[in-house]
Parts: sequence; structure tokens; C-alpha cells
Amino acid sequence: MQLTARRLNRATLDRQSLLHRAGTDVVAAVRGAVAVQSQTPVSPYIGLWNRVAGFDPADLDAAYAERRVLRGNPVRMTLHTVAADEYRTFREATEPSLYAAKLGGRIAKSGITGPEAFALAEELFEALFANGETRTARECEAWLAERLDPETAKHVWPGIRQYAPVLRAPNGGPWGFAEPVSYAALPDRPVLRDQDAADAALATLVLRHIEGFGPVSVADTAQFAMVQRARVKQAVAALDLEVHQGPNGEVLYDLPGASLPDEDVPAPPRLMAMWDNVFLAFHDRSRTVPPEYRTTLIRGNGDVLPMLLVDGHAAGVWRTVEDGIEATAFHPLPDDVWEALAAEAKGLTALLADREPDVYRRHRHWWDKLPEHETVLLPGS
Repeated sequence: MQLTARRLNRATLDRQSLLHRAGTDVVAAVRGAVAVQSQTPVSPYIGLWNRVAGFDPADLDAAYAERRVLRGNPVRMTLHTVAADEYRTFREATEPSLYAAKLGGRIAKSGITGPEAFALAEELFEALFANGETRTARECEAWLAERLDPETAKHVWPGIRQYAPVLRAPNGGPWGFAEPVSYAALPDRPVLRDQDAADAALATLVLRHIEGFGPVSVADTAQFAMVQRARVKQAVAALDLEVHQGPNGEVLYDLPGASLPDEDVPAPPRLMAMWDNVFLAFHDRSRTVPPEYRTTLIRGNGDVLPMLLVDGHAAGVWRTVEDGIEATAFHPLPDDVWEALAAEAKGLTALLADREPDVYRRHRHWWDKLPEHETVLLPGS
């Protein structure tokens, strides 16, 4: 079957609970989203608020505290929240890429080889984390400095902390995590440096990516997981998948019998979190990000601005202001869309009010670089 771009868009929104908020618990919602972007502590809360009917942030607090969901870097080499029982599989799937990226060039510049860095990571894990302790970055650097000189330890620690099977541990703050960062051991330790384990796990991650974002291409899954396309091709070849054609004739894979909503299904407006994977889980990001807006919304340093989602596509940006939400649209929006965004703004303002009303402050400088467009204040009450 050849699928239109609009039908692909609706399929992804449906699977991400962005056509209708789901009546589910937070762990099931995280599982449904596959992996919830968590580069800043507030983002998973906004991400789930967009997807869960009656979302209560205290439910996510409890899930983190009870380790039913975990925050670390199991996919795309950046912080995500995933269901606890899926973390190990995702981490094993991406192991070869993490090893190459985090124990490779950066550490080699410090005069330490990848195998030496791996041995240090293993030793550090056993010494500081094996009994369930929570540690700060300073404690880890101090441990490394006893085995290396302090300057080398400072250069080596960032790669090791991103590679070793450790998590961000909740330690306070309005959204559960605060500076200085605390680290804890992954409860179900993954198998590292084992290609067979990595390949078996990747087959599961491929299925989960398809389930949560499909139909998708090999390039899409490789981008989502940040793994080599050859590995994804190998995994796909061994799976029983349905094959579709994309709008430009590209091969797309899906689970047999998976839902494909009609392209004319309405998609309600949303105020999306920074780095939300509905914009990032693809090689071809035009599924949800119009190409003409891409470089404005996805910055060269990796920042992905908090976007207005209108008719299933990025249509502008939002930020908190004293009286509510300031929304900037990159093209004219009809009155009924502004009314729906105003209702969303009231809900988002209420979510933030008791914890941190002014979120994403450190990213405000991007607004000075936006082209001139229509800006509307959406009152918070």
C-alpha cells in the first residue's frame, strides 16, 4: 500500500496518543511513547501531560521514585525516560554506538584507549554503584582522579558517565531532578561488549520503534536509536513485518495489522515539550516538521524548541510569560485553532503553577533569532 504523507502523520500521532489523550497510567503512557525525551527534567512531565487524560505530575514523581520508569540514555545517546523493564533491552541495542561515541575519540584525546576506558567504567561501577548507592559527579571524578591525574579524570568522566550503566537518580527539584546531578546503578544491568546481545536487543527496539512511531523506514529507526543502518537492515530482515510504500516510493515497515487512521482524522492543537520525539524519531522529519521551518525549530546545537502542534505539524513556538503562554505562529491560524490553543495554555499553566511556572528559561535567547510572525498571549487563567 502506498501511504500519503498526511496518513503517515496521523498514524504516528495516533500511536503517540496525540489524536486523543489516553486514559492510562504513567508507566503505560511512557511505554506507549516508547521513550520520552528528558534532556531537561520538566520535558517528560509536559510530554505526558500532552498524552495522558487527567495527568497528575505526582504520578510521574512516584514512578521515578519507585523505579518503575528510569531516566538515562538508552536511545539516541541522550536522556530519555523509559519503562523500567525496557531500559536494559534498549541500552543493549545501542551498545555498539555508545561504546564508539563515548569511549572513542573524546577519551582517546586524553591518552586512554577505548578498552582502558571500558575497564575503568566497569571498575568504577563496581566500586561506587554495585550496592545501590547514589553518587554525585564529584564523587565519581574523585574516584577517577585516584587512578588518573585530576585533569585526565575531568576529561574522561563525561564519556564514562554517558557510557556506564548508570541512571539519573531523582534528588529533588520541582520536577524530581536537581543540580548537582545524582547517579545510581541500573537495577537490571545490561550485557556490554557483546554483539549477539546487542543484535538480539535491537530486534526488540526496532519493533518498539515501529509500534510507537510507525510506519517507518530503516533510516528512521537508525536515527531514532542512533545506530548503524546496516544493523537495522539486518534486524528488519529477520522480522515478520508489513511493507508499505511512502509518499516518495520509500520502503516503510509496520506491524502486521497495525492501525492506520484515515488522513482526514482531526488532530487537535498541542503545546509540545522541547525535544519531543514526535518531531525527532525519524530520518525524514517532514512527517511532523515542515521543511521550511526545520532550521528555525531545530537549532544547530541540538536544541529543539517547544513547538505548537497544529493539524499534526509544527506551526510555531511557545514560551511561558508572566500572564500565561506566549505563542508565536509561523503562518496564519484560524480562530478555532487559537481558541483550542488557549484552552491548552490554561491546562499547561495549571500544570506548571505549583512547581516551576517559568520553564525553559535558559533557552530564551532563541526567541531573539526568530523571524517576525504573529504572536498571541494565551492567558493562563
